[in-house]
Amino acid sequence: MTVSARDMANAIRALSMDAVEAAKSGHVGLPLGMADAATVLFSKFMKHNPADPDWADRDRFVLSAGHGSMLVYSLLHLTGYESVSRDDIRNFRQLGRPTAGHPENFLTKGVETTTGPLGQGITTAVGMAIAERHLNARFGDELVNHKTYVIAGDGCLMEGISQEAITLAGHLKLSNLIVLFDDNAVTIDGGTEMADSTDQCMRFEASGWVTRKVDGHDVADVEAALAWAQDQDKPVMLAVKTIIGYGAKRAGTGPAHGGPYGEEEVATVREAIGWPHAPFEVPAEIEAAWLEAGKRAHAEHLAWKNRLDNHPDKTTFEAAMAGALPENLADIVIAHKKSVVEGGKDDATRKWSGAVLEPLTEAIPEMIGGSADLTGSNNTKTRHTDVLSPDNWGGRYVHYGIREHAMAAAMNGMALHGGVIPYSGTFLVFADYSRAAIRLGALMGERVIHVMTHDSIGLGEDGPTHQPVEHVASLRAMPNMTVFRPCDGVEAAECWELALRNDTGPSTLALTRQKVKSVRTAHTDDNLSAKGAYVLSDADGAQAVLIATGSEVEIAMAAQAALADKGVPVRVVSMPSMDLFEQQSVAYQAETLGGDLPKVAVEAGVRFGWDRWIGHDGGFVGMSSFGASAPYQDLYQHFGITAEAVVAAVEAQI
Repeated sequence: MTVSARDMANAIRALSMDAVEAAKSGHVGLPLGMADAATVLFSKFMKHNPADPDWADRDRFVLSAGHGSMLVYSLLHLTGYESVSRDDIRNFRQLGRPTAGHPENFLTKGVETTTGPLGQGITTAVGMAIAERHLNARFGDELVNHKTYVIAGDGCLMEGISQEAITLAGHLKLSNLIVLFDDNAVTIDGGTEMADSTDQCMRFEASGWVTRKVDGHDVADVEAALAWAQDQDKPVMLAVKTIIGYGAKRAGTGPAHGGPYGEEEVATVREAIGWPHAPFEVPAEIEAAWLEAGKRAHAEHLAWKNRLDNHPDKTTFEAAMAGALPENLADIVIAHKKSVVEGGKDDATRKWSGAVLEPLTEAIPEMIGGSADLTGSNNTKTRHTDVLSPDNWGGRYVHYGIREHAMAAAMNGMALHGGVIPYSGTFLVFADYSRAAIRLGALMGERVIHVMTHDSIGLGEDGPTHQPVEHVASLRAMPNMTVFRPCDGVEAAECWELALRNDTGPSTLALTRQKVKSVRTAHTDDNLSAKGAYVLSDADGAQAVLIATGSEVEIAMAAQAALADKGVPVRVVSMPSMDLFEQQSVAYQAETLGGDLPKVAVEAGVRFGWDRWIGHDGGFVGMSSFGASAPYQDLYQHFGITAEAVVAAVEAQI
């Protein structure tokens, strides 16, 4: 039997149908529609090796329309990845299996990124493509020269983040990025004409892409289009016209989106595609054809390994891809801390962040910075980070423009690709714009550093639209997100070291616009911020404990002095990271917070999350409303975040 591309595609269709039927849930419409195009991509173009899923120079494949997850699971299984067995497909969407409802990269080798929230995948892919171009400039074609492929649906392209992604990729001329748009013109509610009338090809072209319309069920047309896409000098969008739910009676309609279709409809599809085989059965000759397709890049893989073994930059390349940090990182930070203490300067923590970035970006060439059009405010660019552009892929600073959401998702993609450590800045209040991408980064456990400045009412005159009050608490509430709010230049340096060492999840640095007083006036080599909180200033016979973060630490220190004048000794605890403090032993927590001593927390944000440390009846000096527009000194007085208010709160507790 001669196995055709259609036979191979039908194996995807059958496994996808059978898995969704067995699970009694899932989305079979996309796999049925895109099976032909995906077959051509994986059998003729994708450079990958199922035996080495982490091959650094593999092509990346992103299923942005993650609800169609059985497409990628079928592809991985059929091409020979050990991560997805036939039994895993039989147990689609079941607890503990690598075949989750939406693709999860941390569960399944071969899945490049977690997708499901529409639009995230295509934007994450932009970050992967940026990382590839940068590493190509650093290490050359011999080690880095690959493509990023995306399957995106109508829903992905309706999401607002897609516009940010498309325009950024077009501006950067990411010719290594190829998007296959599943142009089936159907959403859950019905035809796309109900809610959208965009000509997607014109939209992409207006943003600097090249496009081509393709018959998604004509494998020769798909192959010709993908061959054409290889040599373009701009990002490519192929509008792949498909029929959602191909072969079913409901094909081409809203109900084709999800499943299960039911026994009768599945039988209809089987008959339409000529697949008489039992559920989960794939004929041996078709299995063999797919396994052979999975081996098509083996020679390329071996040649690449040989080039790597003989490359003068092998050690540097492998260290970069492993995300290694310099062995003297602690020494770099210690030296910087010494200079801060010796300088005795007061400044905004955003500026202290920028100051420590100078030696860090000099020592860590993998660090790639950026900002969402707030470079001068976020202080994320250093002397060592030239601008990354089509004319300088070796640059290490991305001007993301006013695209906070895409910036966060692209950084996820850069981290997932490997070889770079992404960080970038915006105002903390705009974390709301990028939250969906930040959350995915936390879910995936990626090292991404979000520099969030202007972190409270302390930003002043711009007013409540720009003044975050709930944002620090909401980010602390996110699992696997580590939030840092340093109080001065020393803590800023310590927090940067900790963020860089945190390679199992993202970090957020919440930084002030306004100047703060330096409170760490005596040097220590120890990173006191590493445990999340520590005793900054103690007092014999302390009657209460003040806990503060960021810009409010100096207020706590002033309150301590005022209370001492009244004969009331109190301890001051700085808590730069509540998240890290939560990870410490109960004994350390109790020792630091003074056991049963009354407690007052001071933070220019909402109380949410503080009761764990101060108790339900503990004192809190902070915000309970939105802010206002005025000079920040007036705002602190107006909202009662003052040393006098802290003194009163302590006196009410003892």
